[in-house]
Amino acid sequence: MGLPKDCQVSIRSRFEKGQRNLITDVPGVQVGHVTLKEPEKNIHTGVTAILPHTGNLFRNKVLAGSSVINGFGKSVGLVQVEELGNIETPIIMTNTFGVGTAINALTKYMLKENSDIGTTTGTVNCLVTECNDGELNDIRGMHVDEDHVLQALGDCGAVFEEGAVGAGTGMCCLGVKGGIGSASRLVLCDGQHYTIGAILMSNFGMSGNLMIDGRRIDTRNKVPRSEAEKGSVIIVLATDIPLNERQLKRVAKRSVVALSRTGSFLGNGSGDIAIAFSTANIMPHYSEKNIIEMKMFHDDAIDKVFEATAEAVEEAVVSSLYHAETVKGIRGKEALALKEFL
Repeated sequence: MGLPKDCQVSIRSRFEKGQRNLITDVPGVQVGHVTLKEPEKNIHTGVTAILPHTGNLFRNKVLAGSSVINGFGKSVGLVQVEELGNIETPIIMTNTFGVGTAINALTKYMLKENSDIGTTTGTVNCLVTECNDGELNDIRGMHVDEDHVLQALGDCGAVFEEGAVGAGTGMCCLGVKGGIGSASRLVLCDGQHYTIGAILMSNFGMSGNLMIDGRRIDTRNKVPRSEAEKGSVIIVLATDIPLNERQLKRVAKRSVVALSRTGSFLGNGSGDIAIAFSTANIMPHYSEKNIIEMKMFHDDAIDKVFEATAEAVEEAVVSSLYHAETVKGIRGKEALALKEFL
């Protein structure tokens, strides 16, 4: 979970790590996977689901912000997050051609939980994110189906695997095997510890550019240098710090620091998207009051939140690589595990 203590690589850390060193150190946040792995059929894909809290998300939304760092992506639901500053469904990660299927499945999941959607109230803004796993996976086969999405939602818990699992099964990152990574940091605010957690799906960067804690990892003897940076990364940040939607958008932007530290320059063909939410402020779908009280952080003190965010995302990138194993995929493509080079 996160980078283990005996890990062959480390990230210098100014902030204390959470108990699990996972995004689920933020109370109420849960994660689930469905992994589709059939090497003889070149199937290396899956679904990862993130629950911001375990209650009814439609009725009790979390404040949120997003940052489209580079927009070469096909995620769905970001427009309303940008406009209203909240999230009202679980967040799904999958491959690019699984977005439509995931939207249908997540919509049905929300309709089952909320009989008022589309009848006595409005519709629902489902949030589905994606990366292209076609380097290793038979992406044209469209192997993700609605049941897989529902299974991932049903699998959610506080403890989950990292590496080549769930939506990260077929991902490649910086010339090695990518996947799902997570980390968390504790921030002391007004005498109380709060948590910032990150989970990401790493599929970005050029081979030969990988950096870990300021040190370049030489992969040239086994992996030819790629000609362009392409792929994607989806980053989801959770916190129990009371931040408003404007501040959460600012936090999401700081993910770019971690991408740069690990070797990305945000190339033209890379879809780099970050989403941040806080569980401290809940936006009710129904309210008898016109004015709702919310807490926010003092902007002059927010630098430590930014720094802890960059640290957590940086470790999540490295953790996604460290936990992944070597995968041989479609068209003879092989993505070597980071451990092959350490």
